[in-house]
Amino acid sequence: MTASADGGSRTRGGAICQLTRMLSVAVVVGVLVGLAVAPVVGLTAMFLADVTRHFPAPLSFEPLPQRSEVVDRNGETVATFYQRNRVVVTLDEVDPLLVDAVLAIEDNRFFQHGAMDPQGTMRAFVTNLLRQEQAQGGSSITQQLVKLTLVEQAGSRRGRLEAVEPTYERKVVELRHAAWLEQSHSKEWILERYLNIAYFGEGAYGVEVAAQHYFSRSAEHLSLRQAALLAGLVSRPEGQDPVEQPGRAKDRRNVVLDRMAEVGVISAERAARTKELGLGLQVAPTPNGCVRSAAPFFCDYLLAYLLRQPALGVSEAAREELLHTGGLTIRTTVDLRFQRAAEQAARAHVRPTDQAIGALAMLAPGSGDVLALAQSRPMGRDRQEGETFLNYVVPQEYGDANGFQAGSTFKVFVLAAAIEQGIPLDTEIRAPQRISLPVSGFRTCQGYPRSTQVWSPRNSTGSGTFDLYTGTQQSVNTFYAQLERRTGLCRPYRLARAMGIPLTDPATQQVPSFTLGVVDVSPLEMAEAYATFAARGRHCAARPVTEVLDAEGQVLDSYSADCRRILDPGVADAVNDVLRGVQETGGFGYEAGLGLDQQSAAKTGTTDENRSVWFIGYTPNLAAAAMLAGADDDGHWRTLNRQVIGGEFVSEAFGSTHAGPIWGDAMKAVEQWLPDTTFTPPPRRYPPEPEQP
Repeated sequence: MTASADGGSRTRGGAICQLTRMLSVAVVVGVLVGLAVAPVVGLTAMFLADVTRHFPAPLSFEPLPQRSEVVDRNGETVATFYQRNRVVVTLDEVDPLLVDAVLAIEDNRFFQHGAMDPQGTMRAFVTNLLRQEQAQGGSSITQQLVKLTLVEQAGSRRGRLEAVEPTYERKVVELRHAAWLEQSHSKEWILERYLNIAYFGEGAYGVEVAAQHYFSRSAEHLSLRQAALLAGLVSRPEGQDPVEQPGRAKDRRNVVLDRMAEVGVISAERAARTKELGLGLQVAPTPNGCVRSAAPFFCDYLLAYLLRQPALGVSEAAREELLHTGGLTIRTTVDLRFQRAAEQAARAHVRPTDQAIGALAMLAPGSGDVLALAQSRPMGRDRQEGETFLNYVVPQEYGDANGFQAGSTFKVFVLAAAIEQGIPLDTEIRAPQRISLPVSGFRTCQGYPRSTQVWSPRNSTGSGTFDLYTGTQQSVNTFYAQLERRTGLCRPYRLARAMGIPLTDPATQQVPSFTLGVVDVSPLEMAEAYATFAARGRHCAARPVTEVLDAEGQVLDSYSADCRRILDPGVADAVNDVLRGVQETGGFGYEAGLGLDQQSAAKTGTTDENRSVWFIGYTPNLAAAAMLAGADDDGHWRTLNRQVIGGEFVSEAFGSTHAGPIWGDAMKAVEQWLPDTTFTPPPRRYPPEPEQP
């Protein structure tokens, strides 16, 4: 066939198609004329009566699944959880331009007809036939709401397909539901529900999230071009995705603008001007879950904490369902200013792929509020990039990591017991480089043990004669071994347990080496314990959340500070005074440049084989525990010595020089937000001398 013959064939074929469409339109017009002559009102009434007699079980309109939002103590978004990314709004919270645009393109006679609109259906049929595209909707908004509800409530993929299959039976059921809906609910309720249930593509459900996603603003404040774009997405969001298919999306938006002008809600001139504009997208995706949240490992800890709360559901599965569908507002204790400082500090000194983990926990004394949780390895599955889901900052029950021994940071519990028992702070003890002490001389809660073993600690910092100030400042092991023999093991053990240290086995943990750390702990647990001293002897359990609000803004559950007195304030004041020496001239913290502009107290810790090193310090208003621990990709221990960490070779790791900088960077960054307060001076001696009559 020649080119000219082929062109003639196409011309004849196009003419035949056009003739077919014209004949179809003629048939439709004939039907409309017939309907105009017939008693339409009577037929409609008879139809509705028949529908009512054969009505299926009414639809149930349960609360729509909504995303839950996690906010920090200042109201800033931390994370969102959802199955459907939706925020339900009232009709009053939707810009009238968007309402007009949706009605114009989908059902402009919505407020004039019942469950279906014969006139609108025929108009849409004719328009779509002539344009050979889905330019206008044929189903009423009420019918569309029924279909969307059936899809939403379908429990399987098959159920969702059945809810939209183009069969006569399905359309009849849909119309019957629509008739009931029109009789049982107001037009405003139907429209509001429709705007909230509709899908707008890119994972955005409902007009509020659609506006947030595409334009980074609320549905309450939209321009005409924004409203028209969103209205155009309702019928077929996947085929007109503004991000992936901006040309199609613009064409569809312009169809909406023309229709708005046609029905008289805007002028033709305004429609023409708006059609010349671009889409004006400002896409803002909503991360789902913890991985891409503003505080991944705090979020992970929070989620594990909430899944244990009975007030949120009868089972863990029910609680998880509520968290992802209930539209909750979860008010947490984290401060994202502190969180960002903590993350920056941890990652500045330890790289994700290092065979070491840097971690930091910040906690508020007097309340237990968890202000920041950070670690050097980011959350994720890419192990080659150092990503992990192990949360090294929190107790094992919340984060799956086993924890690490904290070394000499446990000396503080012996110090507190000694002061409580009346041992003067100026008590001097000769501390040789190495000492051998019989285990039988260390009294436990069960009495003196029957043992022939000998404990032989040695010093790593210096030897000589020390008092409680200098022996603590220099962290002298043989000094504390002898001090612990005086205090016994029972009281230090009980103090540590009361302050949140996970001590559960007295037989293996009430041992002379207790003062050098006998149990695996997390930075959060150590920050919680040391915060007790900052709060003058008042211990508060760590808490990540203050209250949970339901979708209506009502308090679903609240979490008060869980505090009780562990130490007399005078004892805690004396401990604080002693630990201040670490941050002052001659102390390890001071020598490492970790001093703050306000008063602070601290203690270092280093474990056997230098597997982990610690720096735990606090002001009267903030406690923080920094840890650097040797750990392979699976979290198994290894020494820090002779490793390259943060790009620098570590010959031998110590708390002040390797964990300390993480602590120092974070504390110096947040010090500007702390009140400038000082520690309460301790009594001259403890117990205080009785007043003279």
